[in-house]
Amino acid sequence: MADDLERQVCLGQPAERIIALSPGATELVFAAGAGEKMVAAVSFSDYPPAARQLPHVGSYNRLDMEAILALEPDLIIAWQSGNPQTQTEQLAAMKVPVYFSEPRRFADISSTLERLATLAGTEKVGQGAADALRSGIAALRERHASAAPVTVFYQIWDDPLMTVNGKHLISEAIQACGGVNIFADLPALAPRISAESVLGKNPEVIVAGGMGEADSSWLTRWKTFSSLQAVKRDNLFFIAPSTLQRPTPRLLLGTRSLCRHLESARARR
Repeated sequence: MADDLERQVCLGQPAERIIALSPGATELVFAAGAGEKMVAAVSFSDYPPAARQLPHVGSYNRLDMEAILALEPDLIIAWQSGNPQTQTEQLAAMKVPVYFSEPRRFADISSTLERLATLAGTEKVGQGAADALRSGIAALRERHASAAPVTVFYQIWDDPLMTVNGKHLISEAIQACGGVNIFADLPALAPRISAESVLGKNPEVIVAGGMGEADSSWLTRWKTFSSLQAVKRDNLFFIAPSTLQRPTPRLLLGTRSLCRHLESARARR
């Protein structure tokens, strides 16, 4: 079984003791039907609710190696761009099977669900989850294929101010709703930008996550810029960050919310 780094991960039998090293990976394991096989996760692994009961082996950016090895996992799901490379390399060198997960597109999430389900022996559940995501996203794309374009600024962080480029999953969600990411052409996946650059682009819609699942305070700063189209038309929208900023099946929920907001923006023209 190839992971997202094209490394072969071979197990003699379905995994029974799984550790996930990012909140997103934890969600993926549960969605693939293997939640009951998890023995640990990292901090902030809060979905589904059962994940909150798992013991923690550090945070995604500082792993507790001793705790991980003490649990004798037969499969570790690592996050290539988030976990410390030296620590994941140490785990792989210790002959612990490590699957590196780095889904960058909607299609990657579906295929990850299928692959994790194969490794855990939960193929039926994983296939169902993958198919549901594919069909849900396809339906949104079809529904908004001829919708009038809406320019969108998506804010993923406040200080420093950060957004996403066209290769990011969030940008794919914007496109599925008939939106246009105003910073799609920037080279970095999650670039730092200035408030002045947002003003210069003058988006019709501003969408933000936040420090919590119900904290829309990041939108407050934009209300002071009365010249912005998004402010004039009251198109400042909050979406719970875990539904758009984690590469999991819940992206379908976040994308549906995003599409509803863009429809509202079209209606206010």
